[in-house]
Amino acid sequence: MKVLYFHQHFVTPGGAGGVRSYAMARKLIERGHQVTMVCGHFVGGFSGLTSPFVKGVRRGLVDGIDLIEFDLRYSNADGYLKRSFAFLRFVMRSLRLIFSEKYDIIFATSTPLTAGIPGIFARWLRGKLFIFEVRDLWPELPKAMGVIKNPLILWSMNVLEWITYKSAHRLIGLAPGIVEGISQRGISKKNIALIPNGCDLDIFFDNPSPWRPKPIKPNDFIAIFAGTHGVANGLDALLDVAEELKKRKRKDIKILLVGQGKLKAALQRRANRDNLRNIIFYDSIDKFRLAGLLSASDLGIQCLADVSAFYYGTSPNKFFDYIAAGLPVLNNYPGWISEIIIKHQCGFSIKPNNPILFADILEWAADNKLELGFMRKNSRKLARTQFNRDLLSSQWVEWVEGAKSI
Repeated sequence: MKVLYFHQHFVTPGGAGGVRSYAMARKLIERGHQVTMVCGHFVGGFSGLTSPFVKGVRRGLVDGIDLIEFDLRYSNADGYLKRSFAFLRFVMRSLRLIFSEKYDIIFATSTPLTAGIPGIFARWLRGKLFIFEVRDLWPELPKAMGVIKNPLILWSMNVLEWITYKSAHRLIGLAPGIVEGISQRGISKKNIALIPNGCDLDIFFDNPSPWRPKPIKPNDFIAIFAGTHGVANGLDALLDVAEELKKRKRKDIKILLVGQGKLKAALQRRANRDNLRNIIFYDSIDKFRLAGLLSASDLGIQCLADVSAFYYGTSPNKFFDYIAAGLPVLNNYPGWISEIIIKHQCGFSIKPNNPILFADILEWAADNKLELGFMRKNSRKLARTQFNRDLLSSQWVEWVEGAKSI
């Protein structure tokens, strides 16, 4: 079958960011299907295409994927209005393709929620099968965070969410809370599959080349956060921890923040102002470089702002990268990720806004590196047995293929 796949922020392993769509497209091709991927130009990512844009678009083959990339720049550091405008421009460019491309199934993955609009048109105007993948609940999450307060915008997004879910023949949720949120909109759970993010063992576990940034000494303890520096991540909490470690004179414990985002500059200013030498900032890196950095680190940090909607409604890429690399994880909020860590004894989970306890755990871990070996083994086992990307992508493809019988 021919799949027309929309993911505005598509990234290959050669760039920084989640590679779920790349892995799923590759699995479709492995099963004998054809995939046309449609994306924008994600800053920090790498689509695999290097040819120049012609009239705002370029097209080519990337590892068997027929890729259409629009020259629509998007960055996590952009403001709300600029990002919203980029979302709408992507939709307008994408709508043309549903009438010009040949395909059997249209697949769209959020975020943003607007990614589902081409699927709505394809179903009702062309009678095509439409599958929608929900990575975050919109507008529930931005509303809970206080990012969107305008009642008219929230109402319109609620309407779009309802129409998208009702138009899709099948849906996929990446976390238990997402599946529950979809079902609460009147969708039968028999039409929703829970397929979380996965672990790229071929990248993170198979022979990475360890390395450390120059400011970090060979014997320093590295607690790494690798992800977006945005409002949702609540990274000021880590600077609070750094201040506590500074008071304790633990210069050997380094908190390494890798990535980009809207709040990175503000975080750097605070770290400089407070002379927090134990906080190290590093720019985004591709998956292969990240694998080497994780293999040289001691512990992964899973950090989010204290918003209850996050507890069961997110499927963070970084957590799965950490356990794929065999890292123990320190998580600072309750929910399904916390429950996994506790059940499988692959790290630590604490309540939000507790820098003293956070620092206590980092101190213990730095002083007991050998005892972390037990947690490392558990992380690797969990990655291999329950969140192996190859196994999850097979489940994903079977769910997509099953839509043909509807």
